[in-house]
Formats: sequence, structure tokens, C-alpha cells
Amino acid sequence: MKRDTLLVIDDQEVNRLLIEEIFLDVYKVIHASNGQEGIEALKENIDTIAGILLDLEMPVMNGFSFLVEKDRIPGADYIPVVVVTADETNTAQIRVLDHGVVDIIRKPYHPKIVLKRVQNVVAMYGYREILEGVVETKDKALKQKEEELATINESLIDALSSVVEFRDVETGEHVQRIKKYTRILCETMKDKYPECGLTDHEIDLIVSASAMHDIGKIAIPDAILLKPGRLTPEEFDVIKLHTLRGGELLERVNFLTNGEYMKYCKNICLYHHEKYDGKGYPKGLKGEEIPLEAQIVAIADVFDALVSKRIYKDSYSAQTAFDMIQNGECGLFSDRLLDCFKMSFFKFLEVANNSYEAERAANA
Repeated sequence: MKRDTLLVIDDQEVNRLLIEEIFLDVYKVIHASNGQEGIEALKENIDTIAGILLDLEMPVMNGFSFLVEKDRIPGADYIPVVVVTADETNTAQIRVLDHGVVDIIRKPYHPKIVLKRVQNVVAMYGYREILEGVVETKDKALKQKEEELATINESLIDALSSVVEFRDVETGEHVQRIKKYTRILCETMKDKYPECGLTDHEIDLIVSASAMHDIGKIAIPDAILLKPGRLTPEEFDVIKLHTLRGGELLERVNFLTNGEYMKYCKNICLYHHEKYDGKGYPKGLKGEEIPLEAQIVAIADVFDALVSKRIYKDSYSAQTAFDMIQNGECGLFSDRLLDCFKMSFFKFLEVANNSYEAERAANA
């Protein structure tokens, strides 16, 4: 809608008519005899008013009170106010300028000077509104593109992780369970140990990145990856390389997503087999040298491996798996992570039961 109207607020009709005469060929003019009438007129014509010419000393509501009320009206900040007054005190000038008045015109005034100064102010605000509209449009478009790219990236990540699932002859639900266990642990840690600094945004990234924990198994030969029996020490050394190979692969696809997300992917992929006592691999990191996200995914992965049937082992009960992890039979984890695991065990159990029941139903 076109802004083609001036709102003139003055208790003297002669002053309002004089302003109207000055702008006769440029703008439509609407009148208000005090600030209260001015507020009502502003609300009714918010989309067409290009500028406001405001007197200060008026009955009912003066110019200062009008400015306070105007600031509370949504969208009114795009409408410039020019004060037309005989008050020459510095106090008055400071008060109106504090409320965003863009110009002050002294009475008496020359009509051409008023015309030019008001036109300049209106034009400046018009450019501002147009520019902000362009920026807002571009921001919305950029946000939409980012959301679309994030969706594509997550689909690609899930597709990559599925490649490992198919080769490893494991259920396709493994990654989904890992993501659910990871979220449970993250949210428990956020509540129980706020000093860890986990935010909802970081939790979302970690959960998504957890799908990449075994991506490096793509590089492991089938003869070792699919071996039905116990691995030799030499074969296990090859299996251990999946952490490093996964890190190398993620370096090559670094362009797929933003740096923060890829950092979590790499840390999880590289370090989810590190142990708190330094006896893990590939680098033997110890304690809090291991990134928190990798520690969290590690315990989720160990639990799922224990309760899942594999070609080389039968499944353990959830309670047995819980006891093995708490007793350090699967490597050491931090005390606070074990505490979170203990607190959220029944949620783990619910995820596992639902997943395996769905599998059994699908295979029946």
C-alpha cells in the first residue's frame, strides 16, 4: 500500500490548514487537534501515513505523550516524526530526540523549507523501509535454503550410514537405536550435569552425527567385517582402523554441511572406541581428552552391541548388558556418564523392546 499521507497534529486549526496548503500538491493530509486524536488517526491509517508533523503543547494529550504512545504501536517505527514547535529550550529538544524524532522545525517557518525538509525525511524513511524489506526477504530465502540444505545433508548422512548397515549384516534399526540412546543420554546429562553446557541445539547435532559412528567400516574388507567367528588379533587391528578411515572419509565430504556439525561427526567417528582409562583406540585418549559427544555415543553403541544378536554372538539381556557396562567389563566410562546411563536405563530398555518387537513383527 502506498504511503501518500501526512498526519498533522496541532491544536491550532490555522496551523493545520497552513501545513495542508504547503503539501497540497504532494501529499494527502489528515488532521488531529491533540495527541489522543493523533494516536487514533495513526492506528486507522498506519499503512498509508508517510510522515507525522507534531506540535508539542496541546490539550488532552501533548506531543511528548503522543511520542510515548506511538512507540507502542506495531509498525509505527517506519513513520518519521517531525516536530513543529515554538519551544526553543534544549530540554524539549533532548526529550523529543530521545523518542526518535528525526527533525525539529521552529515556528515561524518558511513554507518551502518545511516542504523540502519533510520530503527529505519521508524519502529517507521510505528507502529504509524498502531496504529492510529486501533484507528480510533475502534472510527468509537464505533461511529456507539452509533448511533445505540441512535436510539434504541429513539424508546423505543417513544414506552413508546405511551403506555400513547393509555390509555389516546388521539390522537397519541399529543406527536409529543409537540416535535414540544418544538423545536419552544427552538430555539426561543436560539436566543432571548442566555444567557440561549441552544445549538443545548441540544435542540435535550430536544425535544426528551419531549415525556416522561406524562409517569407516566401509573401508574394512568383507572377509574380516563379515567373519562369523572370533577375530584374530591381526584382524581386530584391521577392524580398529574403521575409526581412522571414517575420519578420512568425513574429511572428503566436509563440504556437505557446516563446520559445527562436521566437528561432531568426526569426533564421534574417530573417538567412540576410546576408553576413560586410556585403553581404547585409535589414539589412547584418556579422561576428558575424549570429546563428550564421543563418550556419549560410545556407551550407546556398547549397549546396543550387547543386547543385539550378531553373526558372531548371541544377544545379552538388557539387565546383563547394564551390569557389564556398570562393572567396567566393556571398558571404563566416566562416573557421571555411568550415572546418566543408570538414571535413563528404563528409557533405554523401552527403546530396545520397541525396536526388537517391531523387527520380529516385520519378519513374522
